[in-house]
Amino acid sequence: MIDATRRKEILKRGKPNPPWRGEPLLGGMYGEEEVEAAVSAIRIAMDVSVGFGFSAQHIVDFEKAFAQYVGTKHAVAINSAGPGLDMVMRYLRLEPDEEVIVPAINFMAAPLAVMGVGAKVVWGEINPRTFQLDPNDVEKRITPKTRAIFPVHMNGLSAPMDDFLELAKRHPHQKHGPLMVIGDCARACGGGYRGTKIGKRGDVNIFSLHTMKNITTLGEGGMITTDNDDIERYCRSVRFYGGETEDWGTSNVMTSVQAAVGSVQLKKLDGFIAARRKVAYRRHELLEGIPEITLPFEPDDCEHSFYLYTCLVCEEWAGEKRDTLVKMMNEEFGAGCVVANPPVYELCKLVREYTAGQSLPLSESIGKRLFCVSLHPIMTEEDNEYIAASLIECVERLRKM
Repeated sequence: MIDATRRKEILKRGKPNPPWRGEPLLGGMYGEEEVEAAVSAIRIAMDVSVGFGFSAQHIVDFEKAFAQYVGTKHAVAINSAGPGLDMVMRYLRLEPDEEVIVPAINFMAAPLAVMGVGAKVVWGEINPRTFQLDPNDVEKRITPKTRAIFPVHMNGLSAPMDDFLELAKRHPHQKHGPLMVIGDCARACGGGYRGTKIGKRGDVNIFSLHTMKNITTLGEGGMITTDNDDIERYCRSVRFYGGETEDWGTSNVMTSVQAAVGSVQLKKLDGFIAARRKVAYRRHELLEGIPEITLPFEPDDCEHSFYLYTCLVCEEWAGEKRDTLVKMMNEEFGAGCVVANPPVYELCKLVREYTAGQSLPLSESIGKRLFCVSLHPIMTEEDNEYIAASLIECVERLRKM
């Protein structure tokens, strides 16, 4: 941990300029390669016989490269992760009384996708060290109405997918067979799990290529990965009105320019993840030994992508004192912090009303303690030191309050 004398020297440098946000608005970095790829794709599209079409070669190439990177048979490019979640939920053809188990510590996209098809959201508790959906809790919640387990690779770390796949086999639906295991990989592109890339394990996985994510296709975009031919055919069809499968669909296609840029970003992804991990490991050293703060945990079988650097305050600091810490970091020190994420039903009225009667004490407790400190692959040693020193300073002050 940084001692008091060194901390004073570091904080004298003043705030980073511009200050770091809790989630920086560009998760990776763009260079001239992306600019050149975009311009080249635009020039090709200027041919009236080519255009920016949804089956353009750039899209085909990006899908092939992404599938190869993840290790799946298929990858389907889409315009955003949200529509991808919706597509997969529609593929299941869920009945109104059928259930999907979803972690409550989550972004709203996953439960909204279940709600969108009129099925029942069943909240699942998390492992409080990893923030991932807990397989032991999931097993207790499986009923004859359960159709799918919907883990989220929360904040850059893989969920325990093999455990969910085992549960899916052990508790099959009477009509449909093994439960579907669907991975929300929005925040975890490039991370690893048991010798594979996140997005390989599970029946189907959905990625976000939004501007804040580990790589981005001009600010929006997504990808669906699967080894299942039927899922691939369905998603590829309904991303453009469902013509090939005669299913309902709308337009959720990626453009050729986005795909061209995505191919460049994908080549840089491992470098981005290595840089994130370097910043995170160094921060572990800088913050080691603060009794009130629990630092991020990385299981031996995972390679954390550190999309977010997720910490916990001690139980005594839950709620108001945690909120004061986050406010001090953001407003006084310009060392971005964000609470990502408390239980969805606590923040979203629509979700709360839809899942009325369900309450998860552990998730609610963790939601009052967790906070995420800004991390980015181009963060300098000086900025990382400043952020760590700021956090230690805030903790020192809070001890006296």
